[in-house]
Formats: sequence, C-alpha cells, structure tokens
Amino acid sequence: MFPCSGCGLCCQNISTINELKDFDLGNGICKHFNISNNACSIYETRPDICRVDKMFDIEYYKYFSKENFYIENAKVCNKLQERYNLDKSYRIKIKD
Repeated sequence: MFPCSGCGLCCQNISTINELKDFDLGNGICKHFNISNNACSIYETRPDICRVDKMFDIEYYKYFSKENFYIENAKVCNKLQERYNLDKSYRIKIKD
C-alpha cells in the first residue's frame, strides 16, 4: 500500500486533474476535502484517480513496477510539501 503521510496537499491541488474537474471548488481544493482534519469526506467511495494503488492496477502497471510507481508518486508528494513549506515530518521516505 502506498505510504501516504496524510498531509492533504493532493486534495488541495486538483485543478489540473481532468477527472476531478467536477470536484474542484474553483480554487484547486476538492469539495470533499475537510481542511480542519485533512480528511476526505468520501474516502471510502472516492474516485479511482484518488487511489494510488488502484490506479497502478488499472493503468500504470503497464509503465512502472509498483515500487517505481510509488517512488514517482512520493516525489510529487514531497515536491508539493516543499512548495507549501510543510513540516518535513510529512515527507515520504523514498529510495532513489
């Protein structure tokens, strides 16, 4: 399972994800994201595009090993965290 740190930044930066355009409040934040607790209000029924492991199984297994897919996702997470100056305790540890 992908080692999500629960920072919530992916849910606050959905404006470029076509599959989530109907979820965008207009500011890049998902309408189902609860900013007070960094949680998704539809977590159990969230779209496949929001599920790293499911997307690997559906599509990305063609291009990556699961380990490399996790590494690429973690890099994106960590870059978002750096951009927003999020505490380093949220960083996902990856091996390069």
